[in-house]
Amino acid sequence: MFDTKIAIVVRDDLATWQKLNVSSFLTSGLVAQFPGLIGDPYIDRAGYHYHPLPIQPLIVLTADQATLSTIHRRSLEREVKSCLYIEEMFSTGYDQANRAMFARFAPDDARVVGIALRAEKKIIDKITKGARMHP
Repeated sequence: MFDTKIAIVVRDDLATWQKLNVSSFLTSGLVAQFPGLIGDPYIDRAGYHYHPLPIQPLIVLTADQATLSTIHRRSLEREVKSCLYIEEMFSTGYDQANRAMFARFAPDDARVVGIALRAEKKIIDKITKGARMHP
């Protein structure tokens, strides 16, 4: 049904609240880059209106630090833009501080805790090889 695939990969040793937080931030970043991902508003039988949701399924995977670093590197090598969340961003409290912290690191020393990608299915499968379905 879709030519593309969306994958979010979170580090396996994070606390549950951190995994949820990172997944939410990364999803919002993808939606900002691909506004067409958002469908129409939902309306229930009683006529209440709700915000729209993405039209395309998202797969949530998990991986250890080494695999996440490899996934990050593969995305850069294949020139697939991503949303990235690094460990140090947990110590900040707002967007400007997040960006300042993020700018202090390069791909070689970033401690990636989450990455979100959208590209052709085959490409996403190759990039995320080694990650597994989140339990």
